[in-house]
Amino acid sequence: MNYYTFSGKTKNFTFALMGIGVIALLYGLFDGQISGARFWANILLEGLFFSFIAIGAVFFMSIQYAAQAGWSVAVKRVYEAIGTFMPFGILAIFVVLLASMIGGMAGHNDIVYRWMQKGTTDPTSPVFDEMVQKKAIWLNIPFVLIRTIVVTSVWIYMGMVMRKRSIEMDLTSDYIPLHYKNMMTAAVFIVFFGITEQFMAWDWVMAIDYNWHSTLFGWYLLDDMWLTAVVVTILLTLYLKRKGLLQNVNSDHIHNLGLWMFALSVLWTYLWFWQFMLYWYTNIPDEVVFFQPRIEHYRWLFWIMMMVNLLFPLIGLMTRDTKRNPMFLAIIGSVIMVTHWIDAYIWVMPGSVGTGWHIGFLEVGLLAGFAGLFIFVVLSSLAKAPLEIKNHPYLEESLHHHF
Repeated sequence: MNYYTFSGKTKNFTFALMGIGVIALLYGLFDGQISGARFWANILLEGLFFSFIAIGAVFFMSIQYAAQAGWSVAVKRVYEAIGTFMPFGILAIFVVLLASMIGGMAGHNDIVYRWMQKGTTDPTSPVFDEMVQKKAIWLNIPFVLIRTIVVTSVWIYMGMVMRKRSIEMDLTSDYIPLHYKNMMTAAVFIVFFGITEQFMAWDWVMAIDYNWHSTLFGWYLLDDMWLTAVVVTILLTLYLKRKGLLQNVNSDHIHNLGLWMFALSVLWTYLWFWQFMLYWYTNIPDEVVFFQPRIEHYRWLFWIMMMVNLLFPLIGLMTRDTKRNPMFLAIIGSVIMVTHWIDAYIWVMPGSVGTGWHIGFLEVGLLAGFAGLFIFVVLSSLAKAPLEIKNHPYLEESLHHHF
């Protein structure tokens, strides 16, 4: 069977998750939390976490085109489908930016992006902040909103174009020109994304703690996007294999995906540790201001997240056999997703809700709702195109891939 059928229990499960998310939104609305930072911080958290998975999938797809990789053709439909969630996650981020703008203009200080508060650049205002004034040439509302719209529109457009051409390749015998067009688009995307991803890292995440700066954080987020996209690709591939689909995917393809998960996990740990160690050792106020509240007020989340993300992949995926074991990969991948959600939680909450954080129904409900929407969008996209690639220059290489 060449098509995935999205129906029955799986679809009902996604609807149930989305229903929980709607209840959580109503809970936040009627509990009066919509006027506070916690409500919007949680929407931002889920928007960042799930859109980063989708963005990472488009980046991974572009890497495969640019490298002219043959092995990944067998799972191409999977990461193409994951990338289709990008507009939904980015919309959530943009809504939070607008909410902070409206709240800030109204004079509220209980907002996610506190640099947007009215008067922070006015020396005569009681809420004047010299750091915001210094960064005003970059951190100003019109410029941030315009950057977000322009940059993400290009990301979404390029991802959609590459997926559309990929599907069209199966419908024509003259598919080589379409493949070369995708290679060119992928090369442009990698360069454009490599630059603009840094901007979005500053605007969406670092700007929550606007007194902090880092030249490494953008690359750290890039690895996070890439890693979580690979993990979701593995989990989805294993799910489809269990349903008797993706017959062309063998243990060597799974091994390659496991290698990616292992390598990117080690790179994530490297980037996390060196940023933390060097900044903490030098003790420069503009750098340690990010880590200090997280260590003092989010201590157990902070250290558990780091140690689990280091030890699970490093020890669990060291051998060849574990990278080819579906159950083992699924367990480690699931743990990585949980700890990377915790990592995203630690990006957002200290600078927005401060010490008044806790994980309750609002957090769990919104996570369930976004997860349901993510699964629904991705599986719906999978069902719209054949899972098995018919025409591709490297199809034979992928079918006979051995590692």
